[in-house]
Amino acid sequence: MRSLTKETKVTLLYIALAFLFSVAIRMIWFYQFLDYNPFWFNGQFMINTNDGYYWAEGARDILNGFNHQEFDLSPVDSAASQVSAFFAYILPFSFESVILFMPIFLGSLIVIPIILIAKSIDNLEMGFIAALLASIAHSYYNRTMIGYYDTDMLNIVLPMFLLWSIIWAIRTNQDKYLLITAVDILIYRWWYPQSYSLESAFFSLILLYTLLFDRKNSYNYKLLAIMMFAMVGFDGYIRAIFVLIAFFLYKREQYDKYVHYILALSIVLFFVSGGFNPIWSQLKGYVFKDALMMGEEGLKLHFYSVMQTVREAGHIPFNVFADRISGHVITFVASVAGYIYLSYKHRVMLFGVPLIGLGFLAYVGGLRFTIYAVPVLAFGVAFLITEIARFMPTKRLKFLSMTAFTLLILTPNIAHIQEYKVPTVFNTDEVKVLDMLKSRASREDYVIAWWDYGYPIRYYSDVKTLIDGGKHAGDVNFPVSFMLTNPQDVSAKLARLDVEYSEEKFKFQKENEKMIRDKNLTIFSNIEEMTKKYGFSDTNDFLLSLEGDIELPKKTRDIYFYLPYRMIDIYPTVEMFSNLDLMNGNMKNRSFFYATKQFKQEENILNLSQGIVVDLKEMIVKINENKVPIKRVVQSAYDKNMKFTKNVQLVNQNGELNLIFMSSYNTFLLVDEKTYNSLYIQLSVLQEYDRMLFEEVILTPHAKVYKLKN
Repeated sequence: MRSLTKETKVTLLYIALAFLFSVAIRMIWFYQFLDYNPFWFNGQFMINTNDGYYWAEGARDILNGFNHQEFDLSPVDSAASQVSAFFAYILPFSFESVILFMPIFLGSLIVIPIILIAKSIDNLEMGFIAALLASIAHSYYNRTMIGYYDTDMLNIVLPMFLLWSIIWAIRTNQDKYLLITAVDILIYRWWYPQSYSLESAFFSLILLYTLLFDRKNSYNYKLLAIMMFAMVGFDGYIRAIFVLIAFFLYKREQYDKYVHYILALSIVLFFVSGGFNPIWSQLKGYVFKDALMMGEEGLKLHFYSVMQTVREAGHIPFNVFADRISGHVITFVASVAGYIYLSYKHRVMLFGVPLIGLGFLAYVGGLRFTIYAVPVLAFGVAFLITEIARFMPTKRLKFLSMTAFTLLILTPNIAHIQEYKVPTVFNTDEVKVLDMLKSRASREDYVIAWWDYGYPIRYYSDVKTLIDGGKHAGDVNFPVSFMLTNPQDVSAKLARLDVEYSEEKFKFQKENEKMIRDKNLTIFSNIEEMTKKYGFSDTNDFLLSLEGDIELPKKTRDIYFYLPYRMIDIYPTVEMFSNLDLMNGNMKNRSFFYATKQFKQEENILNLSQGIVVDLKEMIVKINENKVPIKRVVQSAYDKNMKFTKNVQLVNQNGELNLIFMSSYNTFLLVDEKTYNSLYIQLSVLQEYDRMLFEEVILTPHAKVYKLKN
C-alpha cells in the first residue's frame, strides 16, 4: 500500500481542521438556546426554516413506506427528502435530530472543494484561510446553520465540487475528470433541479476559454460535450446513459475525429429537450418580475405576484451586499481585488466567475443570491493574505501575519453569528395546536392558512393545504387571501369551492396528463373555473354572488381554518393578494390596518406612535392632520385560567375606525369596518364566529382552529 505524501497529509489536515471549525461555530446557536423551552418539541429542538418542513414531510412519508395521501404534494421523489430518510434510517438518532444537524455537517463540506482547488495551484494555505472564511461568512452561515434544513445544505457545496473538477480537468486533461465533471452535474441537478442556470454558465465560460485560448485542444471539446449530455432536459437516468456512452467513446482514440460532431449533437439535444426553457423561466421569475401576473387565455385574469413580497427577491444596499458575502465591506473590497490578482496569476480561477456573477445578481434579484459569491471571493482575500506573508523575512513572521489577518477577517463573521439568534419556525405552543389537530382531522382534510404556514401545518398535522411555500402564485393566493380578509359567510362559501375545485383539478390533471402535454392545454385558475361554471363572464360579478345563496359543490372532506396570532404582523400583505380587480388588475383602496406594541397613555390621550394619536375623551383618532371618529372600542384578555374575555363598546354608529386593545398581547389594533368584519379578526382576534358556519376545534392564545360545518 502506497504511503500518503506530505502534501496529501497536509491537505487532509487542513480539511479536517476547517471542517471542525465550521461545525463548532454552527453549534453556537445550539448552546445559546439550549435551555429555551419555546424552541423545543417532543424533547428536541425544532428547525428554523419554513421550507425545511417540506423536505421533512417527504422524508417522513418515505420512512413510513411512502405512505402519503393522493395529491398531498409530499416530495417523496425529491433528493433532499430521500437523503434525509436515508440518514434517519441508518443513524441511531431521532428523525428530528437528523434534520436539525444535517445542515451543520453537509454545509461544512464546502471546505473540501475549496482546499482541493487551492491545492491545484499549489497554495494550500490560501485554501485553508478561504475555507475558514467561506464556511462562516454571513450569507453562507445563515443558510447552512443548525436547523436551517433546506437544499442550501449542498447548493453551494455541489457547484464548488463542479468548479474543482473543471479546474482540474482544464489543468490536467485527464479522462477521469471528464466523468467526474459530468457526475457532478448529474448529482447537482438531482439535488437541486434549478441548477441549470449555473451549469449553463460554466459551460459557456469553458466554451469561451476554449475559443480564445485553447482552440486546438480536443480535450476541451470532450469536456464541453459530456457536460452538455449531463445537462440536457431528459430524466436523470437518460442523461447518465448519454454521459457513459460519451465517456466510453472518449476512451477510444478512433473516435477522436468525431469529437466536434459529438459536441454538436449534445447541443442539439439540449435545445430539443427544452434545456433552455427553465433557465429563461427562472430569470423571468427573479430578474424580470412584475407586480401582476396575467393568464394568457380565457378571461385573462390579473393576479398579484408573490415575488413582490418575498424579501429574498428584493433589492439590497451595498453594505448589506458586501457584509453577506465577506462579513465586512473592507474584507469584500479586498476579496474582489484579491480575486482579480489571483485570476491574473492563475487563469483557471476565472472559472469561478459564474458563481460570482450569480452572487452579484443580488443587486437585481435579491439577497438570496449572495451566497454563491461567498466561496470564490474568499479565495481573493485569502490570496492577498498569503501574498503578504510571502514577503515576511522569517517563517515565524509569515505564520503570525497569516494568523493575524485571518483573525481579522473572521472576527466580524463570528460576531454576526453570535448575534444571529433566529427563532424556530413555530414555538412549542403553536406546534402543540398542530399536533392536537392531527388527531382530530383526517389526512384528506384541508387546513386553510396563509402560505407561510403551509409546510409546517402539513408536517405536524398531516393534512392538505391550498397554498404553501412552493405553491403560492397569485392565482392560488387570491382565494385564500379573500377568505381570510372578507366576512365569514362569503369566506366559508369560497373555502368549500376552492377545496373541491382543487381536488377535481388534481384528478383531471392526473387522468389527462398525456392529453394536456400533447395539446399544450391551459389549466385555468380555480377562480376562473368558478366564474365560468356559475355562468359569469366577469369575476367581480361571481365574487359578488357569494353574498347570496349559491349551490355549493358536494362536500367530500372537512375544512379547517388555522389562524395564528402571528398573522397579525402580515395581515396587510395577506390582504394585498385579493385587494385588486381581477379583470383589469387595478388595485383597490387599501383597508386601514394598524398594529402596535409601542404606545403611551397620558390621561385621555393615547399615543400609538407613527403619528397616530387617540383622543379617548372625544373618541377620535388623529392620523397626522386627519381626524377620524371611532366606531367601537374593544378590550380582550385571557384570565389566569386562560379563559378568553372581551368587552365591546359601540361609541359612534357613524364611526370609521375600531380600536382593539389585546391586553394579554400588549397590542393595539386600529382597523376599519371591512377589516373588523374580516374572518381573521372576527375568529382569531375576537373569537366571534357564526355558529351556523363554524365550530370551535382548538382555541389558544397562540393559534385558533375552526372547522367549517358545510
